[in-house]
Amino acid sequence: MKLSCVLAAGVLHFSPTMLWAVQMLLAGCHAAATFEMLQCEGPVRTQDSTCGIQEDLTDPREVDFQVKGYTFSKPFHLIVSYDWLILQGPVSPIFEGDPLTLRCQAWQDWPLTQVTFYRDGSAMGPPGPNREFSIAVVQEADSGHYHCSGIFRSPGPGSSETASPVAIKVQELFPAPLLRATPSAEPQKGDPVTLSCQTKLPLQRSTARLFFSFYKDSKTVRSRGLSPEFQIPTVSEGHSGSYWCEATTEDNQVWKQSSKLEIRVQGPSSSTAPPTLNPVPQKSAVPESPPTASPGPQPPLSTPSKDPGFSPLQVPDPHLYHQMGILLKQVQDMRALLGHLVMELRDLSVLLKLEATKGSAKYE
Repeated sequence: MKLSCVLAAGVLHFSPTMLWAVQMLLAGCHAAATFEMLQCEGPVRTQDSTCGIQEDLTDPREVDFQVKGYTFSKPFHLIVSYDWLILQGPVSPIFEGDPLTLRCQAWQDWPLTQVTFYRDGSAMGPPGPNREFSIAVVQEADSGHYHCSGIFRSPGPGSSETASPVAIKVQELFPAPLLRATPSAEPQKGDPVTLSCQTKLPLQRSTARLFFSFYKDSKTVRSRGLSPEFQIPTVSEGHSGSYWCEATTEDNQVWKQSSKLEIRVQGPSSSTAPPTLNPVPQKSAVPESPPTASPGPQPPLSTPSKDPGFSPLQVPDPHLYHQMGILLKQVQDMRALLGHLVMELRDLSVLLKLEATKGSAKYE
């Protein structure tokens, strides 16, 4: 039986069976307050167990482990702070397209006013009563050091307090795809060609679905689909052009394009063409007939039609609709923010009027 476990610095609650297993591990291994994977081979007994650091360490927060048939939950981080104000953020990794919510938490949940959120030292909005700050769809540019500040109301200290910064790292969900042509980007006329839009999701999001689209000279040749490949069974000269692909998430929140790939369809090779012979004309014994009138004008040669299997859909640029949707959402968010600001100003105006009324009443 193999045992894989993670030892981390923190305060956790263990069952008696788990405490026994930890004691066995500590008796034979040196445990440090760092993230290290200990791999024990052999029966779960101190005298027969040997421990070593496992090289292919994945995220310790995503590893389950078993002891004598018992399955334990994944480890978690417990951070105890004695500050008046802390900024609470997500524990799991954050990727492009995820929502992000930060909370400015006061000691004993005391009421706060004039709460302000900062990123890299710059305020991200005016002070207000809202303790939470949210980003609906994060990008890599949203990475940085965040903190918050606020003024405690009674029974707090009554002064402005600032939380310690918290590093937020937004990871890339998937790299920009790479478009490849198989067997070659310069195929012979009549050969099959397969275009592959290659990218990769991280291990933590391996169950997510990506959709792929293919374009030629700014025209859609295959709309959104789950297959990362586009096949042309028989290429012709009309298939020559500049191709590129796009990979998007299921909700269209993250989309990336590949670089352009030139496809040049080659004509039949001259080396395979049979040699042409010019035979010597022989004189016929049949008497020559008198010359006839010259024929009339010949009809024009018909131009070959394009391959019916390759008819690009005449559709507008799909990114225009995506960008318009993002712009509309930003306008709606700005409208909501302005509405909150108007309400704050209205409350402030009412408060000032009440104070002015009280002051005039004292002097009467």
